[in-house]
Amino acid sequence: MKKFFMFLAVAGALTFSASIASAQDQPAEAAATEQAAPQQLSAEDLLKGTGEDVPFHQQIKSYFIQGGPAFMSAIILCLILGLALAIERILYLSFAKTNTKKLVAKVEEALAEGGVEKAKDLCRNTKGPVASIFYDGLLHYDEGLDVVEKRIASAGGVQMSLMENNLSWISLFIAIAPSLGFLGTVIGMVKAFDAIEAAGDISPNIVAGGMKVALITTIGGLIVALILQVFYNYILSRIDALSIDMEEASINLVDALAKYEKKSK
Repeated sequence: MKKFFMFLAVAGALTFSASIASAQDQPAEAAATEQAAPQQLSAEDLLKGTGEDVPFHQQIKSYFIQGGPAFMSAIILCLILGLALAIERILYLSFAKTNTKKLVAKVEEALAEGGVEKAKDLCRNTKGPVASIFYDGLLHYDEGLDVVEKRIASAGGVQMSLMENNLSWISLFIAIAPSLGFLGTVIGMVKAFDAIEAAGDISPNIVAGGMKVALITTIGGLIVALILQVFYNYILSRIDALSIDMEEASINLVDALAKYEKKSK
């Protein structure tokens, strides 16, 4: 449930930021219309080039309109949802990060002072996947070290699944964004050929203009896919680092339990 609310919070923050940016642009456009209406630039002028210094956000708006609100909105939605999921995973992995060496040292100290029960209490009150794996292993200490190793391996698999949660959705948005762009391009090309057929002449202006507008959706889809791919690979690298820490910590825990068992006999 916490993950769901975290995801909603991130998605809401991104949407709210976009609405604020849009709201800030509207007064500026209204003022520019009142003060210098003849100098206002249309979307077509921005695409054709006017020689004026055009703000970057204004160019983005123009390309968005020219690319088609339907397909461009779907691509932007993939970006927002993908970023929300990616940020949620990054926050989750950041909270899951644990100083494993320090935790193993505390467990060894707890075993020496109060035995397995005190080590259980320590792991129960410590957050993070490593502490959860330790606790699961300590619960089955009475069944032998072989069982403890198996339980640690099983618990590690569960924690890995939790860390990889929602990654499939991010990869889905990475695949959907360029696909939507290509689909918009194909539909735009069809419209361009319809315009050529209606004009009855293969004019360079008609062909170039139609193709340029059609390719805007492809550019948008590829940009979104590239952005999400960077976040996806970064998340995978964080998961790999955490998995290595968990494996090393699990080995150290088994060694600590083996030493404790020898001292107890």
